[in-house]
Amino acid sequence: MDAPSPAGVVHPYWPRDLLIPTYVANDRSMTEILVFLFSVSGVFLFVTWLLTGQKGATGRLGTWRRLAVCWFAVCGFIHGVIEGWFSLYYDIIPGDQSFLSQLWKEYSKGDSRYVIADNFTVCMETITAWFWGPLSFWTVFAFLTNKPYRFVLQLIISLGQLYGAVLYFFTEHRDGYAHSELGHPIYFWFYFVFMNVLWIVIPLLLIVDAWRQLTEAQTQTDSTKSHKSKRK
Repeated sequence: MDAPSPAGVVHPYWPRDLLIPTYVANDRSMTEILVFLFSVSGVFLFVTWLLTGQKGATGRLGTWRRLAVCWFAVCGFIHGVIEGWFSLYYDIIPGDQSFLSQLWKEYSKGDSRYVIADNFTVCMETITAWFWGPLSFWTVFAFLTNKPYRFVLQLIISLGQLYGAVLYFFTEHRDGYAHSELGHPIYFWFYFVFMNVLWIVIPLLLIVDAWRQLTEAQTQTDSTKSHKSKRK
């Protein structure tokens, strides 16, 4: 149930005594918001999957590589558009009825730090939006065009995502999970845990993958230099 803040404004966020004087309830349903988020993400994924299926200069990408590139395409959308909106309008989101503001008000039921413009979330999301967003799209381009720096981009972005996600969970852990209804199946487990743990699990896999690719490339370079040195 919604609860009144000290200023008498009724809101659905935790802790229940949170002061959000400008809050205006969403007129969009949770279903509308989630359908939009997953539909647009699905479009990015589908289009990228089709693009990566085309034969390039070095042949077609394998299934694992295609999925990785699709991940970066979806990241570009989420970081650049969704989180980019938060980084620009975090101070008016509680009372704003724009669709993306309503998306953030819905998500804030799982983490109210967003609706109160917590310093950590503002700083973290701003870096994510303006660095990892554009770099994610650049990574998609790099893999589609077989650029030699593609795995460097993969490593940089994945490390940044992992670091941000770890801090995101750790700061809330130190706050005693006070900004969500602990144990709620949707708001806590789906919004807060599942939708964010993806940015720990997948970047970890991509870091290991980039490590292997770059190590192999460096090994080949060292071997070539060694052969040339022996010839001299």
